Amino acid sequence: MYTLKKSLGQHFLKDENIISKIMDALKQDAFTNLLEVGPGGGALTKHLTKIPDINFKAVELDLEKIDYLIKKYPELNDKLIHKSFLDIDMPFTEPFTVIGNFPYNISTQILFKILEWKDNVPVVIGMFQKEVAQRAASKEGSKVYGVLSVLIQAYYDVEYLFDVSNNCFDPPPKVQSGVIRLKRREEELKVKSDRYFWVLVKTAFNQRRKTLRNAVKGQFEQEILQDEIFSKRAEELSVGDFAQLTFKMK
Repeated sequence: MYTLKKSLGQHFLKDENIISKIMDALKQDAFTNLLEVGPGGGALTKHLTKIPDINFKAVELDLEKIDYLIKKYPELNDKLIHKSFLDIDMPFTEPFTVIGNFPYNISTQILFKILEWKDNVPVVIGMFQKEVAQRAASKEGSKVYGVLSVLIQAYYDVEYLFDVSNNCFDPPPKVQSGVIRLKRREEELKVKSDRYFWVLVKTAFNQRRKTLRNAVKGQFEQEILQDEIFSKRAEELSVGDFAQLTFKMK
């Protein structure tokens, strides 16, 4: 068997009903290439490897789990990448779907890594700590709406699929979990540039208690700042609002 490593945030899914729901969500969109992040003990992997006519790879940092998976599922030989997801190069030359019970200690970083590959990743099905999943899916006006929400939703439509109880894992984590689906937007968001957009969003939320006029005053000419929208706070602006404002930046 294998040991569970707290240092890697390992909580392995064991509930077959939840696994079935994740698989159903995955199969709603066609794909040829699939990357699983953090296969662990193989709860999802054993089902993913049975999907016909796809190229499958999985990335796993824990060598013990890799050895275990290859022994239990010999078909995984040459399909496992022994690295942290944050350190790998793009695993396929063509578009690929990403799926995983993501390690909660790096889950936000995982989403930002996926944004680097956004042109090649049309769909993501991911399990996250519930708080992170809600943040990624939240809309303007929500208390948890922030930098992550805006930057992810600039490129993806995010759907919160379902909650997952901590009792569905071994060992049970102290937090609840949630599964979300990211689907790349059909219509590309028009921005002055990605760099302008990211700077504006991060600057605005860095001082989220201030009005936009005070939070981002260094990014705009004084006469532009008189516009009514700058009387709002960052969490009141939609993704589209931020995008439109980039064209008025210095």
